[in-house]
Amino acid sequence: MKNYLTNTASKSKPLLPRARHDHIQGSIDAPIALVEYGDYECPFCGQAYPIVKAIQERLGDRLCFAFRNFPLANSHPHAEHAAEAAEAADAQGKFWEMHDLLYENQEALDDENLAQYAEALGLDARRLLAEVLSGAHMSRVREDFQSGARGGVNGTPSFFINGVRHDGAPSFEALLAALGRGPNSQCEEPSRSRI
Repeated sequence: MKNYLTNTASKSKPLLPRARHDHIQGSIDAPIALVEYGDYECPFCGQAYPIVKAIQERLGDRLCFAFRNFPLANSHPHAEHAAEAAEAADAQGKFWEMHDLLYENQEALDDENLAQYAEALGLDARRLLAEVLSGAHMSRVREDFQSGARGGVNGTPSFFINGVRHDGAPSFEALLAALGRGPNSQCEEPSRSRI
């Protein structure tokens, strides 16, 4: 994303899941927090996607997982529209379903494909595509991107465990080991999660 970096101050810690902002799976009160900054077109994020799913399955209710958009538009021409499509799907109550479809179909992320995925999910595809093309959710995508940039994210996927950047390999074993070392209960704003 070009020219989205600003000096806007955040009122909350940007590297921990935020109940009223983030897309969250699991309880915000879980003792372990994992935040991912991802790009739907990034092949490395695509490789990390099933690893995160496996970690979620292994840790169950001990994990609070949050996803934030970090589209690298200079490298991935469809990444911004894919991120906006996920946000547009969220407006219709199906963020995680769209998130999964986008990662499972990384090679097909043009606008026509995005509309097809919306239809497959039972969403109003015309509305979703209109929102993507008009940039209706770009402010949300920028906000995620900026929080990552403030936290030192410069590539994807980037993971933060209990607010601390994980610089190790995004393999199942490395992430699971790092998640096991983190301090307890680092999710903030106990409240309802966005699932």
